[in-house]
Amino acid sequence: MKRYVIVALTLVLAACGGGQKANFSDPTDQLDVVSWWVSPSERPAFEVLLNAFKADNHDVNVTDGSIAGGGGSNVQVALAARLQAGDPPDVWQTFLGSSLRAWVDAGRLADATAIYDGANLGPAMPPRLLDAATYKGKKWGVPTGSHRGNVLWFNENVLRKAGIAAPGPGYTADAFANDLSKVTASGATGLCLGGKDRFTAAELFENTLLGVVGTNGWNTIRNDKFDWRGGQVRQALNRFGQILAQADPNAGGLTWDQAAKKLATGGCAFLSMNDSVYGELVANKAAEGKDFGYVAYPGTEGSYLAIVDTFVVSSDAKDGMNAMKFLQTIADPATSLAFNKVKGSVPIRSDVDVSSLPEYQRQASKSLWGDEIVLSITHGELMPSGFQQAMYDAVATFVQSKNANAFIDTLQNSIAVPIAGR
Repeated sequence: MKRYVIVALTLVLAACGGGQKANFSDPTDQLDVVSWWVSPSERPAFEVLLNAFKADNHDVNVTDGSIAGGGGSNVQVALAARLQAGDPPDVWQTFLGSSLRAWVDAGRLADATAIYDGANLGPAMPPRLLDAATYKGKKWGVPTGSHRGNVLWFNENVLRKAGIAAPGPGYTADAFANDLSKVTASGATGLCLGGKDRFTAAELFENTLLGVVGTNGWNTIRNDKFDWRGGQVRQALNRFGQILAQADPNAGGLTWDQAAKKLATGGCAFLSMNDSVYGELVANKAAEGKDFGYVAYPGTEGSYLAIVDTFVVSSDAKDGMNAMKFLQTIADPATSLAFNKVKGSVPIRSDVDVSSLPEYQRQASKSLWGDEIVLSITHGELMPSGFQQAMYDAVATFVQSKNANAFIDTLQNSIAVPIAGR
């Protein structure tokens, strides 16, 4: 299996100290930005940021180093190679929490506290997300917005043809399992899955696990006191296996955005993934409330699984002044609203008026500010990168074997220290 995150961080750490001299004082006419936003909905959203920056910095030539690869897996490998060669981009994309802290510990990031102070960003952010952006008394990187991970999407027309009522509040795991079976019995595909991108199965399991353990269990995971050999894990894996049994047999050949397109066009009934899917559904001309709907993933009502894309500045940036200006652009409330409207995510600033956003995003924003926020294992926010990769490996093993012990053993064997419950 390809260990993208571990390989990338190993190279980053090995390259530490070999970078160039940073330039945060002399103005330049260049900016080098790396992201993984290339899908039909992601690209236009990223261009909102680029165009907003260019509008205020006409003389700066922006090099767009975007690299395809769901969840940033390919970006991590390419980024590590550039860092090892002493050629870091000025700005790159990552996630809050553990991912951010790993870059800081590697000595790779420039302090962005001044951006937070200048834009009054800290007081405007949810405390849980501000905490995830803060490390060693400083702020690192600026979030573009927040995606909600614990969403179950469904195609209204496929469910209607199968004689199934659209899910609503209080939708349970048992109801989901029964509806999947009914869809399959009708001759349609129960669940779309972009299995070509490894993070999609991990997200599906993450949502299933959250539905079993709740936010209290999630805090136990964060504190590394969770029993990974216990009954809750086995219950989650049992549910996960039942769901996978109804999944698209062609899932292994689909990327996440192709799976979203398949849901939009009636190729399946359900899809569970973060609300990057919303932008893809809209990009594929599907209408909210007519062609598709959504509900909190069974068992996760009252929680908001936050996936927070964040741009950081290299401590060795050749164009440091422009890099910091790019973060200023992201922090601007007007830019935040314009970006998130296209991306399908929601602003992380309380002073951004979301009333002009579509219904789904208004509802997601309400959840961000009203529900309990938890961070993602799949996207390296909650736990260190070694645990994140161990989870990827364990999920992949279970997808192939459908064996709970194989999942647990793989998780144990993929990390350096014993998991709780050993």
